[in-house]
Amino acid sequence: RHVLLAIHVPTLVLHRQEELMVPVECARYLAAHIPGARYVELPGVDHVPWAGDVDTLIGELQEFLTGARATPDPDRVLATVLFTDIVASTERAAQLGDQAWRDLLERHHSAVRRRLVQFRGEELDTAGDGFFASFDGPGRAIECARAVIQDVRSLGLDIRAGVHTGECERFGEKLSGIAVPAGARVAAQASPGEILVSSTVKDLVAGSGIEFEDRGEHELKGVGAWRLYSVVDA
Repeated sequence: RHVLLAIHVPTLVLHRQEELMVPVECARYLAAHIPGARYVELPGVDHVPWAGDVDTLIGELQEFLTGARATPDPDRVLATVLFTDIVASTERAAQLGDQAWRDLLERHHSAVRRRLVQFRGEELDTAGDGFFASFDGPGRAIECARAVIQDVRSLGLDIRAGVHTGECERFGEKLSGIAVPAGARVAAQASPGEILVSSTVKDLVAGSGIEFEDRGEHELKGVGAWRLYSVVDA
């Protein structure tokens, strides 16, 4: 202890708060008596550095030695995105009133979620009356959209849907990348009860038996001119 004041090199003191072998007060004492020492308490009970939350500990070491932590690279995955939206939802809400509209919206959400489970889709976001979901293949996304369109018609609702497949960045449960807004722009071009897909989707499902009609080129805001196709008998 008597030599701690003589240490004049950059010093990092790390200690886990609930450690059982060495009391945390020992680490605090070290940090308080070494001039300019940086002290970090980490959650956990482990004494050895290679046990417990190793990633956080390594991050502290890396920042101390280099001045910055490395940010993890996002996973890049090929994903199919599906966007759905209720047609004329504002007008329906005004006709029905708040409570009746909320009840109808809950029934709509339940119908969509049932089909997402059936076709192994992953719900990523629900904003108002629209759904954003991802699938591991475009065929399942199209069939899910077909089923949802039929289901919500029994509720007196029409939806539009858009499907696109592209490379996305995945952070945990979040998807990002140009493929996501592109899918939303495709859906925005669809008519009531229609499923629109990008040319990428059309090419990927070749041979599946799904038929399409060419809807021509559309200028999609922020992503350029795209050729879109409508799923026949959606």
